[in-house]
Amino acid sequence: MDFLKTIATISVFILFLLILFLLTLKSNKKLPNQLFAGFLFFTAIDASGVFTSETFVSTYTNLEIFRWTLILFNIPIFYLYVLSLCYEDFQLRRKHLFHLTPFIIINLILASKIYYTGGIEKKYFLHHHHETGEMIIFQYVIEIQYLIYTIAILLVLRKTRNIYLENQSYSTNLVYKWLFQITLLFMIVHYFATFKNILRYTDNHRLLIFINGFLEIIALIVTSWFVLKALKYPEFFRGVNTQLQLIHDFNNETLPKTKSENRQNPDESIHFQLELLKKYMTEEKPYLDPALTVQSLAEQMNMPSRELSVLINSNTNQHFFDFVNKYRIENAMELLTNYSKKDCTILEILYQVGFNSKSSFNTAFKKHTALTPTEYRNTFYKTN
Repeated sequence: MDFLKTIATISVFILFLLILFLLTLKSNKKLPNQLFAGFLFFTAIDASGVFTSETFVSTYTNLEIFRWTLILFNIPIFYLYVLSLCYEDFQLRRKHLFHLTPFIIINLILASKIYYTGGIEKKYFLHHHHETGEMIIFQYVIEIQYLIYTIAILLVLRKTRNIYLENQSYSTNLVYKWLFQITLLFMIVHYFATFKNILRYTDNHRLLIFINGFLEIIALIVTSWFVLKALKYPEFFRGVNTQLQLIHDFNNETLPKTKSENRQNPDESIHFQLELLKKYMTEEKPYLDPALTVQSLAEQMNMPSRELSVLINSNTNQHFFDFVNKYRIENAMELLTNYSKKDCTILEILYQVGFNSKSSFNTAFKKHTALTPTEYRNTFYKTN
C-alpha cells in the first residue's frame, strides 16, 4: 500500500506541474491547453483517492463520494479538447453544457439516496458501495459514456482528417496518428480499470493493489507522453473551419458554371479546367507555399473554391494533399539531381519545395519514388 501511495503521490504531483505549465504557456492554442489542463485536473483528482485518509473520508463522506463522480468529466473534456484541436474556430458554447448530463443525473440520484442520509447509512454505504444499486448504475453510466465518447472522438478524427486531405497541403498525419493513438491508449487504460473494478466482486482482492499501482504508472506515462507530443509538434496542427464539408457531402450539388462550361460538354470542361490547373501549378509553382490550401489556390486562380475542390478531389484520383505534394516531390527530384545543388542538404531542399517537416517529406517522397531522398540522390550520382 505504501508503494501505491508513493506512485499516486508522484503521479498527482507531476500532473499538477503539467497543468500549471499548460495554463501559463504562451500559445495560440489557449483553449485547447485549458481543456487539456482540465482533463489532467480531473485525472489527478481521481488518482488522489489512493492516498485519501480514512479519517478524512469518515469526516467528509459527502465530499469523498462527490469526488468519485468527477470521473464523469474526464472523457467529455477530452472530447472537447479533440474538437478544439480539429476545428480552428471551435468555441465553448451553452450547448456544450449538455455534456454535464451524466454527472448531474448521478449526483441527483446520490443526493436523494446518500448525501442526505444519516451517519450510519453513509458508513454502511462506504463499506458496501460496490454492492449498492446506486453505484451499479454509476458504473453502467461510466461505461456507456466512455464508449459513446470514444466512438464520437474517432469519428471526429476520421472526418477532419479527410477534410484536411481535401483542403490542405501541409502534413497532418503525425497529429492525427498520435491523437488516434492516445484515444486508444486511454480506452485500454479505462477498460483495464473496469476489469479492476470487476475484481472487487471476486476473491482476487490481492490483485487490486498490484493493478492500481500498474494503472497509476501507465496513466502517468501515457499522459506525459501525450503532453510532450503536443509540445513537440505544435506547428503541424492547424484546425479546419467548421464550415468546410467533405467532397461527398456536396458532390451532387449543382455548382455554378463557368463560361467555358457553358460552351462545352461536362467531360470537355473538366479536361479543360484540369489542363489550366496543371499549367498554373507548373508555371506559377503555388505549391512552394507550405501553407497552401484549396481556398488560397482558388483565389490565385480566380475560381470558386468549392469548384476547385471538386475538380481536384473528384477528378484527379487524389486528395488535394497528395495532388500538391506530387508537384513538390517532382521539384525536389529535380533539385536532388541538379549538380549545382549538390551541396544542399535534404533539409534545405525540402523547405525550398514547400514542405515544413523532414518526416512528412520523407514519407511523401518514398510514396512517390519508393526511395528515400538520400537513396534517390545517391542512386542518381552513382549511375551518372
